Amino acid sequence: MAGHTDRSVVIAAPMELVWDMTNDVESWPELFSEYAKAEILHRDGDTVRFRLTMHPDEDGNAWSWVSERTADPRTRTVRAHRVETGWFEYMNIRWEYRDVPGGVEMRWTQDFRMKPDSPVDLEAMTRRIDANSPVQMNLIKEKVERAAREAGRG
Repeated sequence: MAGHTDRSVVIAAPMELVWDMTNDVESWPELFSEYAKAEILHRDGDTVRFRLTMHPDEDGNAWSWVSERTADPRTRTVRAHRVETGWFEYMNIRWEYRDVPGGVEMRWTQDFRMKPDSPVDLEAMTRRIDANSPVQMNLIKEKVERAAREAGRG
């Protein structure tokens, strides 16, 4: 059995700004509230391999993993997956961007499976991701829209 989440948000800003800000992995600690650090490990064209480290949890654990993502500016899509899977057997994420009335729809589709020995089961992880994605998306929306206003582009 696999987990699946699908969330989207409309950002009132030009496509280029939304694309540029959300694909600047180095700035993710400023864009997302959950990441303390983003370290680029390797770049090859539109593919970037990076390590994300979260802010410490209530037990003081700062979870970290390596992911790889390939952006396709032509189709306005990004395919990403965890290289170091941690509790997941696999974690694949697809980002899609499209112009819609009122701005740009940014959509995240996540497909994953938990390892049998994971302390979090599939149902709990699905609920966690499904609850956290809108929080992060709305935070990104606010920050990109603010940047658009400040640049006189929104």
